Amino acid sequence: MKGSFHGLRGKQLSVLLITIVFMSILVWSWEKNPFRTTFLHPQNIWLPLSSDIQTKAHLETTVTSQPPESSGIDKSSIAEEVTIKDLDKRQFEVAPSKGSPWMADVGGNLTSHVEEKETATIFAEEPKKVIKGVEPEENDTAESVTESGGKQEHDSGVDNSKQEERINFQVPPGSEHINATLPGENYEKAPNLEENQAACNFAKGKWVVDDERPLYSGFSCKRWLSGMWACRMTQRMNFDYETLKWQPKNCQMEEFEGSKFLKRMQDKTLAFVGDSLGRQQFQSLMCMITGGKDRPDVLDVGREYGLVKAKHAVRPDGWAYRFPSTNTTVLYYWSASLCGLEPLNKTNPATEYAMHLDRPPAFLQRFIHRFDVLVLNTGHHWNRGKLNANRWVMYVGGARNTNKKIAEIGRAKNLTIHSIVSWVNSQLPKYPRLKAFYRSISPRHFVNGDWNTGGSCNNEMPMSIGKEVLQDKSSDVAAESAVRGTKVRLLDITALSQVRDEGHISRFSIKGTTGMQDCLHWCLPGVPDTWNELLFAQI
Repeated sequence: MKGSFHGLRGKQLSVLLITIVFMSILVWSWEKNPFRTTFLHPQNIWLPLSSDIQTKAHLETTVTSQPPESSGIDKSSIAEEVTIKDLDKRQFEVAPSKGSPWMADVGGNLTSHVEEKETATIFAEEPKKVIKGVEPEENDTAESVTESGGKQEHDSGVDNSKQEERINFQVPPGSEHINATLPGENYEKAPNLEENQAACNFAKGKWVVDDERPLYSGFSCKRWLSGMWACRMTQRMNFDYETLKWQPKNCQMEEFEGSKFLKRMQDKTLAFVGDSLGRQQFQSLMCMITGGKDRPDVLDVGREYGLVKAKHAVRPDGWAYRFPSTNTTVLYYWSASLCGLEPLNKTNPATEYAMHLDRPPAFLQRFIHRFDVLVLNTGHHWNRGKLNANRWVMYVGGARNTNKKIAEIGRAKNLTIHSIVSWVNSQLPKYPRLKAFYRSISPRHFVNGDWNTGGSCNNEMPMSIGKEVLQDKSSDVAAESAVRGTKVRLLDITALSQVRDEGHISRFSIKGTTGMQDCLHWCLPGVPDTWNELLFAQI
């Protein structure tokens, strides 16, 4: 029995030893086998990630984006897709033109690693009308501005908040669909400027940091720049917004130089006709051409265009300056509505004014033959408060409007935009040298209220660096619709300006007093400089 017992135990130990050896060989073979993953479900395969590249989980959210102005067009046509690639907000991307993939953090330290990017896909849904008050035209004081026909426009003290119709195009934070991408992805070298200019969509691209910015000094450009818009003259301390440059996607945009502009515009006239945002673009261009210098040789030729300050007026209807070296004229004419205005009783100072929705301003009719480049804009004056304050009465076809649908602010504005674009387009065959642009609306960034209800825009840090604006259609539906099928071009600045909320005047002023914030107008130098770079690339 003992022999049988020891024999049985010896056999069990042998089997156990063989099993252990076999399992060891099997495990060793499994670890060395490069084809082991073929036995795993694809979802269970783990791929090693480079330590230099950080990725985030996919988060998909659909948000509602509202265009900045009521367009009066069928709302079903407004749905559009906007794609924004968002670089990590902790870092600034240096312009590729500086020849480096380096990244600079907020503190100014350079790092060579590639940081994560986020791709946000935002789908604009049906816009909603938001009832708001009437914002002042300028940010510092209540003032009146002379319109064509001798009308003085009062820009403050009017609160018809229940009557104004305004739509804000805002992208709520945290609404992103995130994917890992590399800096500069899909930003291959652009084709030749001449070959690509006609087909290029300059509105698609991203903001990058450029150490050559700004193009001029807000301190020195005093002759051309209003003090209330020169944020360097205010108590603001953060000026990072001045260093951003717009980089079009797959497009080569020529660097702006004052000498190049004057040479291109030799013996020509460029005219801005529009509201105070048009005036900002005009002042920006004058600073860009002169480099912010005084230039005593530049002539004031406003009288040639009737641009003189009327009695009791705060300022003239506009300004016109000529550069004698190239006989180049740059002018601005104030027309907040782009409508023809006509006093109903010229002998009565308190008379109402016919606001002809289907007629261009008299100034434009009179001087369009002298223009080589024309830039039009309107938008932020279209509210009941300002129409009532200026005693503007809507007219269509030479008679007081009785159509209730047209009387709606959104429809009236839309009719005017289509009318002015159509009229300018009809003039182009007469003046084949004329290049006409309609500039899309500049976005507002009031948060938690409007200009007169505590609205603010307190962000001072550029949050748009690396973000891509990739939408094919303009966020300004009315403007895009108006120019479609015409030879008037759309200067589309809405989406690229929408991501620049830190660039507004905000709570800062020369006087340093607190009050209503200006989240409509821009600090200069600033975002309107980019509008002019896009314009320069297309003339």
